[in-house]
Amino acid sequence: MAADYYELLGVSRSASTDEIKRAYRRMARELHPDTNADPSAEERFKEIAVAYETLSDPARRRRYDTFGPEGVGAGAGAGGANGPFGPGLGDIFDAFFGGAGPFGGGATRSGGPPRGADMEVALDLEFEDAVFGASREVQIRLPVTCPTCDGSGARPGTSPTTCGECGGAGQVRRVRQSILGQMVTAGPCPRCGGRGSVVSQPCSDCRGEGRRTEARTWNVDIPPGVDHGSTLRLAGRGAAGVQGGANGDLYVHLRVQPHERFQRSGYDLVHEVHIPVTQASLGAHLAYETLDGTEELVIPAGTQTGRVFRLRGRGVPHLEGRARGDLLVTVVVDAPVELSPVEEELLRRLAAERGDDVAPPDAGLLSRIRGAFK
Repeated sequence: MAADYYELLGVSRSASTDEIKRAYRRMARELHPDTNADPSAEERFKEIAVAYETLSDPARRRRYDTFGPEGVGAGAGAGGANGPFGPGLGDIFDAFFGGAGPFGGGATRSGGPPRGADMEVALDLEFEDAVFGASREVQIRLPVTCPTCDGSGARPGTSPTTCGECGGAGQVRRVRQSILGQMVTAGPCPRCGGRGSVVSQPCSDCRGEGRRTEARTWNVDIPPGVDHGSTLRLAGRGAAGVQGGANGDLYVHLRVQPHERFQRSGYDLVHEVHIPVTQASLGAHLAYETLDGTEELVIPAGTQTGRVFRLRGRGVPHLEGRARGDLLVTVVVDAPVELSPVEEELLRRLAAERGDDVAPPDAGLLSRIRGAFK
């Protein structure tokens, strides 16, 4: 199996669901074993079926984008949500028979109002809220169920009637001749648009649509450990469907603000702490501020630049578990830049005691040092 499902289907990583579906149908026609005698076609057909099954489902696609094939179970599919005949069988029938089974039945879709569209909104989070979790509100304008007609689209006191053309099925079947013989295809009813019912007296508030656009505020529970770019799904909080159709979902894209001190590396936090050469040489006990509060950071004598101190359990909580990452503190030893005469004299005495070769002082500085000790 190729590592990249997008390459298998010949689409970009930003492709929409419709683009993925069109690419799959096109390749399914080309590679189906019944129409392609190439021995390798069957294996490729299976590969694109698994790729489509993953990328056509928003939740599985997000897991694949984050974790790769291992995150979605690359071999899953047979006997799963698509039925006992393997992944994407309904779309194979779509590709070859226009939505109906090859024998005129069994794969037809039931009528009814279409599901509402999924909606998206961005939510800005403080760094600490992403680490520890929070509850935040999002506001969005979207189609909601019309309260006047309760989503039916019909004027109060009336109700939609069964479509006379499709008998409420939402689909009409047509017989056509092909090279394989007589074929039965099914498509949405042109009169009711696949809903199975028609509104003869539409509601005056929503004009028969059964929904109208309003502002809504939703509460979002942010789990601990989310990262910048994470997406949360609020089931049923998307757009209302036309004439009583089910609501879509709301996808909340998280934008985590950077922290002034800490950076995130997976579930660990990293930070550089600068200390003077005196503390690095002699050691020190520092009051160090973590996201959980102040803790003591012990700097041993002789600490060098680049040494990393690990504060266990002071990082980011794991999304699927109780463990937390660590806080990694890297020490940077700062040499003094501007020295007073007394400080320079003390350092030169230390250099002489250690036998270190240092640059000589200039004459003007030497006279100032002598004057400071008079």
